[in-house]
Amino acid sequence: MQPQYTRATRAHQGPPSLSRHAVDTARLAAPLAIAQLSQMAMGVTDTILLGSLGPDALAAGGLGANLFFVVVTLLQGVLTSVSVSVAHARGANADHRVPSIYWTGLVLSVLLAVPAFALLSYAEPILLAFHEPATLAKNVGEYCAVLRWGTPGSLIGVGMMRAFLPAIGAARRLLWISIGGVFVNGFLNYGLIHGAYGLPREGFLGSAAATAITVWGIAIALVAVLHLRPRYRHFVVRARPRLPLMGELFGIGWPVAITYGVESTLFLATGMMVGLLGEAPLAAHQIALNVASVAFMVPLAIGQAANVRVGYWVGAGVPLAARHAGFVALALGVGFMMCSGLVLITVPRAIVGLYLHLDDPANAHTVALAASLLGVAAVFQIVDGMQTVGSGCLRGLKDTRVPMLAAAFGYWGVGFPTGYVLAFHFELGAKGLWWGLAAGLASVAALMTLRFHRISRKFIETGIAPAPNDADAASAAPHAMREESVTKSR
Repeated sequence: MQPQYTRATRAHQGPPSLSRHAVDTARLAAPLAIAQLSQMAMGVTDTILLGSLGPDALAAGGLGANLFFVVVTLLQGVLTSVSVSVAHARGANADHRVPSIYWTGLVLSVLLAVPAFALLSYAEPILLAFHEPATLAKNVGEYCAVLRWGTPGSLIGVGMMRAFLPAIGAARRLLWISIGGVFVNGFLNYGLIHGAYGLPREGFLGSAAATAITVWGIAIALVAVLHLRPRYRHFVVRARPRLPLMGELFGIGWPVAITYGVESTLFLATGMMVGLLGEAPLAAHQIALNVASVAFMVPLAIGQAANVRVGYWVGAGVPLAARHAGFVALALGVGFMMCSGLVLITVPRAIVGLYLHLDDPANAHTVALAASLLGVAAVFQIVDGMQTVGSGCLRGLKDTRVPMLAAAFGYWGVGFPTGYVLAFHFELGAKGLWWGLAAGLASVAALMTLRFHRISRKFIETGIAPAPNDADAASAAPHAMREESVTKSR
């Protein structure tokens, strides 16, 4: 939700109060968090329904879906640039620039689908190259051959629209359509897997078809909302996609995609090292990671809201408001994760009991280990929330390349070696690997927060907006020239 102030009222009233920032950020983040939880619910639905076909179908479908979502999530990172670009334009009272950003971002989404489609087309040979069983590789290849047709829909609906809608104050539309997608996905999954409701029986490939249809349905519904509702239609009037703007969007977004990749590969490597320790540690790791992932959706949404709100006030030329918006978002993210961590410390066995039978002696070791990992997760979550909100604040300043380097250093220069040493040299096992994750996330959180502090303070001191991906350099035009250009555009 963007405050609808003109430049005149902003200059007269000054920046919003901290409580106003908190309320506006929470209102924007809440529907985003629920939309992201809805996306997770779709994955859970797929897993449950595939499980009814047996372990082979579950393994092939689960691995195929993971490959799909990893690929599209990385590419969705590129599209985060749409959100901050729209926020900057709206903050500058230059809504006439928004349609060009929309159509350019839409074309960029389609272009990004091409490498995703191609990569998923080679799922079978890729898995064989990693010495996966031939039968599993064949089944995953068939699954991805169906699911790949959903890549454009996913990048348009989940990537482009999730960036665009909050920036124009339409996050609630994303919420309701995402929730509807959960039910559509469940209906189609069951029907196409088992041949119910008059649908053809396709077995485990039916799950892939259902997911592809659902993501396309979500994309079409969101596009329809923008083009059919008078409230939003002026944001999407026909405009020619511009190549220089596409280059700018890609330039801001590709470091975000790399950052996502750096973080996800750290968690993947950690999971593989936990697997070396045995089945019980791996099961405990999966339980703790699943719990942490659900809680993470809230600060992730707050980070996306910070992206929009910081970008809005940067575009408005009110540096103090941009700084306050960022630090209030950081406080909200850390505050939520502290409360979440308190729950993990207080009732860890009850949480583990949602996944395993606590009274079964065969589960005793896994239950104890999972409960101890949740204790580490209590600390892990706080710094994880801080780093993702801090990253969102910096994206609002169009600063993504230095954060990418900071993430690479923190995750692989600090997190990975720390976890390895604690796990295998100090013999702390899975708990040591989790302390390594916490150390990596803490270093990234500190670097992101300090950088936002320094850049936002310099913005206040100089009155010059940060340049894209070069926040320490002067902008191409001083603040006074930006004012003149906005006046002319009216």
